[in-house]
Amino acid sequence: MPFTTSFVPEIRFGEGVHETIAACARALGARSVLVVIDGFLAAGGLGGLGGRLADQFDAEGVAVEFFSGFAGEPKLVAVEAATAAASGKDLVVGLGGGSALDIAKIAACVAAGADGPMHFALAAHPLPGRPLRKILVPTTAGTGSETSATTIFTGPEGKKLWIWGPETKADLVLLDPALTVTLPANLTAWCGLDAFVHAFEAATNRNAHAGAALYAHAALGLLVEALETAVKNPADREARGKVLLGACYAGIAIDNCGTAIAHTISHALAGLAPVHHGLATALGFEATLAWLVEADTPDLAAAARACGLQDAAMLPGFVADLMDRCGIVRALPAAFAAFTAEDLAREMRAPENQPMRRSTIRTVSDADIDTFAASMMALPRTL
Repeated sequence: MPFTTSFVPEIRFGEGVHETIAACARALGARSVLVVIDGFLAAGGLGGLGGRLADQFDAEGVAVEFFSGFAGEPKLVAVEAATAAASGKDLVVGLGGGSALDIAKIAACVAAGADGPMHFALAAHPLPGRPLRKILVPTTAGTGSETSATTIFTGPEGKKLWIWGPETKADLVLLDPALTVTLPANLTAWCGLDAFVHAFEAATNRNAHAGAALYAHAALGLLVEALETAVKNPADREARGKVLLGACYAGIAIDNCGTAIAHTISHALAGLAPVHHGLATALGFEATLAWLVEADTPDLAAAARACGLQDAAMLPGFVADLMDRCGIVRALPAAFAAFTAEDLAREMRAPENQPMRRSTIRTVSDADIDTFAASMMALPRTL
């Protein structure tokens, strides 16, 4: 079967590689840099990482400005503010979780043109052709944003929107396991399951192909091997590194093949109320997996083997056990008490969620959506 793979940015992996951020920026020709950084890191987290990074740039003779005016999922106001801060710079560093990386990617692209972020939402218009250069440094292991061409943000009506294009991709990715060791157990688990679902859906949906399966199957193997250890023994650098690399490989896989029904659910949940994307995706995956594996395709069988299983029929029990071992509580935040299954089903049918629905290897009928929505909204609201 013919396929085309998208380009993979240069990736540097290893302990201490984050100490080269400023030197890498200078090597890329930067003289003025915007660093989009999680507020926790800017305020002294990870041993004063923000301050140490400022010292790095000072030593390299590169002007730097820090932007940390965001919290939770990226919102339009933060994206617009970061874009304004990136104006006049020649490189943007994204340092933090998926939100920091996505904001950095959007700002680096949109600042190169005259239009605002909403002009490019849902691929309504092509991105500017000459974006600012980008270095992406994840401190969580889940979204894979560092290697994908997709960015996610919340629009003015509270709905998740996306900006896509090869222009959003990094010029350089730095993966340092040391930056992930302080991530709390619940976030390690949620982010790790997000990466697992990325890899699984990319390897098994209608767009799946051999070029992406190489990365997706490697990601599944790394995450199955190391995620539980990373959750239960957060100081284990080897396990942290495997999970970080697995998330990166999963990002490459979804960059080529996209996602499927679990992400339809997680994006729809976020359209109703704030919820961690990794948790929402894990819950949506568990709720749909038994239905999905009834398709019994060669791709599903291959993904099961990548997890160390004999066949796809074993996957639902395996995933449920993995979630148990990682301590994932099957519950939604209290804010979801205000919504019904009908509300979630409506969000799942929203136009922005249809690409994921269509890519699912089984046809997702309206009746299926109603069933999945009912299952999700029957969860306790205790978080």
